[in-house]
Amino acid sequence: MAMRRRNWRGFIHASDEKPHLTWGLIKRVLRYGKPYRWQLIGSLLAILIYTGVALLSPLILRYLIDHAIPEKDLNRLTMAALGLLILPIVSGIFQIITRRLISQVGEGVIYDLRVALYDHLQRMSLRFFTHTQLGELISRLNNDVVDAQTAISRTLVTLITNFIEVIITLAVMLTLEWRLTLLGIFILPLFMISARRLGRVFRNIARRQMEMNARMNATMNETLNIGGALLVKLFGQRDAEVERFGRRAAEVRELGIQRATLGIIFMVIIHLLTAVGTALVYGVGGYLVILDLFTLGTIVAFGDYLSRLYNSFQGFINAPVEFATSMVSFERVFEVIDLPLDIREQEDAIPLKAARGMIAFDRVTFKYQDGRQGLLSDVDRPYLMEKAAGILSEEKQAARDPSQPATSQARELALKDITFTAQPGDLVALVGPSGAGKTTLTYLIPRLYDPTEGTIRLDGHDLRDLRLDDLSQAIGMVTQETYLFHDTIRANLLYANPHASDADLVNAAKAANIHQFIIDLPDGYNTIVGERGYRLSGGEKQRLALARVLLKDPRIMILDEATSHLDSESEALIQDALERTYTNRTSIVIAHRLSTILSADLILVMDKGEVIERGCHRELLALGGLYAHLYETQFKQ
Repeated sequence: MAMRRRNWRGFIHASDEKPHLTWGLIKRVLRYGKPYRWQLIGSLLAILIYTGVALLSPLILRYLIDHAIPEKDLNRLTMAALGLLILPIVSGIFQIITRRLISQVGEGVIYDLRVALYDHLQRMSLRFFTHTQLGELISRLNNDVVDAQTAISRTLVTLITNFIEVIITLAVMLTLEWRLTLLGIFILPLFMISARRLGRVFRNIARRQMEMNARMNATMNETLNIGGALLVKLFGQRDAEVERFGRRAAEVRELGIQRATLGIIFMVIIHLLTAVGTALVYGVGGYLVILDLFTLGTIVAFGDYLSRLYNSFQGFINAPVEFATSMVSFERVFEVIDLPLDIREQEDAIPLKAARGMIAFDRVTFKYQDGRQGLLSDVDRPYLMEKAAGILSEEKQAARDPSQPATSQARELALKDITFTAQPGDLVALVGPSGAGKTTLTYLIPRLYDPTEGTIRLDGHDLRDLRLDDLSQAIGMVTQETYLFHDTIRANLLYANPHASDADLVNAAKAANIHQFIIDLPDGYNTIVGERGYRLSGGEKQRLALARVLLKDPRIMILDEATSHLDSESEALIQDALERTYTNRTSIVIAHRLSTILSADLILVMDKGEVIERGCHRELLALGGLYAHLYETQFKQ
């Protein structure tokens, strides 16, 4: 991929990158059409038939003008008229067959591309999604995939069809009058020159249109979902967002105008060249008719063939332009499919049949990647870029400046030299100031990220040696921010275990103290929770999240602020349920309540990404360090 220049706003200019239409790219595109080769062959055969049938019409006209009408033969006239009627019917039937077969190819390619793209995105690490706008991904899944399929389903077939039509038509014209044929094709090189020059411009504009549409889609997705709409309203940024969307929409508008203008210029040039060729042929052909060297029927038929030749050749030279433009869409789709996977499964990964739940961190260090390697284009938010750069500069300075307050958690390494072991059935509590690295530590256990240094083991196996599906099955996690699908409560709970029975569903809901709330709703478990669960309170969403992970029944439970939004009564009931689940599974809990740390087998006190204290509640209180301070200021209350 050629290096792209960025301007001060972070835009990527497609025009700065020279278009590359390589044979390797074409072969990769054609592979997507390989499963549909029989439909392609069938469509080409149908095209040959209706093309050949259509080429008979001028010959019938020639016969009418030169023989049937001058000789006043009614039988020949009737047969010729019937022929002119039957030929379009036969041609139309095979055109329908062609369209059916080509649609199967096109829609099949769309399906294959979308599934391949979506499958690869599902395999991407959490880092990719935290650095990529959702609207950009949706644009590639929808717009680019649809545009890409035209290269196979329409453009490639059109290219072959017009090539065949040009060859057959030229052959017929040469049999009629070779001198007029040479005169007619005299201007064809001008077609090719025009198409080649304008084709490059079309391709650049097409790439820029796709990128601008993706950014416009990203803006809509950011600000029109419930969270973004709420943020815009709370901070009074409506005018700024409208202005940003208008700026991007204006870019799309201008590119659309450019493309439409260039398109009509191209058509005018083609029609002008066609008119020149037609005038030459009819002028010379008419002169030959006057000299009785040429029949009137022949010149009429020849004019019809000439028109067909120009139309076919126009499509023939347009097809490479359209094909090259479609390649832009394929390039954008392949850009995502070719992104490297941060979290990979070994080819000989070890199956984990039944996890015991022993977790061991061995000198684990982790650093978030700062670079753009393995990601798509930068997020563009110009009016916030300078402020963000200033904040980032301050954070980096804080990581180096000893004069910063001790409470600052700014640093280069998210985690540093973490070592501990959780035996099967242990409850490990993580405590520490906000930003100390507690959530990051929990993200390493299900391999949302891999450690930069060191090893994490589950039952003695390096996590990187285990199958990802087995690891996911063994671990259940309730994150800080509860996410619910816009679906029923039942569907959201069953997401953890699609095969769970109604009794399992109810038991999990009771354990999370949410069952009574659910059955009091008018639709019970069939109640729609709304976009991201916004129809429910924070505590209700967290209890649903707890019920969901309990329904999964994992061997390892990770709870990140699992009870932070609950009232005292609900928390007490849930803690009773959780303590029962702690007895038969390993639990890693980010603790914000006294009840959690009192029952913990091991407490890890974290600060600036390091474990600075460890032990049970009494041992840590006796140390009089950070834990004792946190206990007095936070937990004891």
